[in-house]
Parts: sequence; C-alpha cells; structure tokens
Amino acid sequence: MKFKIIIVFILIVFSIFGIYYFSQTEPITNYPSTGVDIIAFGDSLVKGVGSTEGNDFVSLLSKKIGQPIINLGNSGDTTADGVLRIDQLNNYNPKVVILLLGGNDYLKKVPITETHKNLTLIIENIQERGAIVLLLGVQGGILKDKFKTEFKDLRDTHHTAFVSNVLRGLLKNSKYMSDTVHPNDIGYSMIADRVYPVLNKLLN
Repeated sequence: MKFKIIIVFILIVFSIFGIYYFSQTEPITNYPSTGVDIIAFGDSLVKGVGSTEGNDFVSLLSKKIGQPIINLGNSGDTTADGVLRIDQLNNYNPKVVILLLGGNDYLKKVPITETHKNLTLIIENIQERGAIVLLLGVQGGILKDKFKTEFKDLRDTHHTAFVSNVLRGLLKNSKYMSDTVHPNDIGYSMIADRVYPVLNKLLN
C-alpha cells in the first residue's frame, strides 16, 4: 500500500513538472504574422544549385503550400553578404522568411563568433519587420559539425521557427548530391520534405 502511494506521488510530481515545462515553451516571435510574402533568403542552397529547373527545394515547397515563395538565394553568399543585402526585403511585406546561410562561412573558415553575430543581425532585422524567421540549420563539417549547437542557440535566443541540419544524411552520398556541397533533385526534395511541416504550421 505504501509502495502504491509513493508511485502515485511520483506520477503527480512528474505531471506537474511536465505541465510547468511545456507551459514555459516560448512562442515563435511574430507568430501569427500579418505580413503577406513568403521569402527564402540565403545562398546557393536556396537558389537551388545542382537541381534541374523547378526542382530546387524552394520551388518544391511553393508547390506543396500552393503559394508563391520569393527566392532571394545568391550563390557564394556568406552570412556577411547576407547582412549587406538584407535590405532587399524592403521591396516586400514579409510574412515568413526562410533563412539558410552559414555553409559558405564554414567553407571560407569564417570564425563561428562572426557567423553568429551576422545571423543575429539578419534575424533581428527580419523580426523587426514583423515577419517570422524560419531558420534552417546546416552542417559545419563532415567529420565534426562545428555548427552542432550554433543554430539551436540562435533559435532559443530569438524564438525562431527551426529545422535542424537540412543536409543531414545527404553529404557524401552521391545518390542525393550533385557535387560535394549541393544536392541533386532527390536531395532537394528531401530538404523540402523536412521544411514543409514547419512552414505549413506557420501559415495556418
């Protein structure tokens, strides 16, 4: 009898803890947004290098949600380049901005502190416009991921929507990659499948 009482007590404590924990989950900044445009902002992965026409992940996402997505991808961009051209958003009324930058920082050996600072500036700029940031994580290295916690920290600090490491399982696999850093049609389709559930929730 005593044992049963202890078990019940433990279950009650865990239930209270669970309610408290989930009630502390921070809402996504600017959700729901009153903006109009869905925009993808980033580097060659956003532009769709390596895919055939219409099979980049942004085009595939557009088909899935049944709405246009403005593609502001630019090959070779680092996060510093992103900071320099973030004012391109002035031409739109963004509702959700899908943000994918960082891979070129790793390739060009940009210090992680600088990458973090630049992404912070970009995220804050987007959020000041009243838009939701959908942050997409990338992998900083093949053997050791230098970005393993970086994107999660940005998500937690700025309360963005988030998809972790969109290249997970794709790198070094010729079935999914057109070259060492860019997916092929199959790989981009996998990225679209990973991003879609999160993006779709932000639009409802």
